[in-house]
Amino acid sequence: METTHLGKPAPLPASPEAAQLDYVPNPRPGQRYLVRFAVPEFTSLCPVTAQPDFAHLVIDYVPDATIVESKSLKLFLGSFRNHAAFHEDCTVGIGDRLAREMKPHWLRIGGYWYPRGGIPIDVFWQTGAPPADVWIPAQDVPGYRGRG
Repeated sequence: METTHLGKPAPLPASPEAAQLDYVPNPRPGQRYLVRFAVPEFTSLCPVTAQPDFAHLVIDYVPDATIVESKSLKLFLGSFRNHAAFHEDCTVGIGDRLAREMKPHWLRIGGYWYPRGGIPIDVFWQTGAPPADVWIPAQDVPGYRGRG
């Protein structure tokens, strides 16, 4: 198992496209289980104003042959800090890339974006129907309530 980032100094990639995601063998092949990454401080840039946008991402997946190495995922997600894209593109693009490269049994991502122009935007994407034989808890990120 050779990884690009694990145990090595690793600067933040210049862009999501330049980011290298590492995948390692599933330590529990043949068992069905859920992996969850909660990312409460995700940032990207508005493609129109270049102002920062903030989100709480929740990524759930049921591994097949591989799992994503968490340091490489952290660097990939951090590379969005200077990336200009709409909320929908960021959220769906992250889920799609992980699904294409890792090929999990199932993957979903919830992007809970903080208000822009007074309107919070939540974006959800998944690869298909959730597997019936795996416990998949609710993401439980409350809807934005502002000061109320």
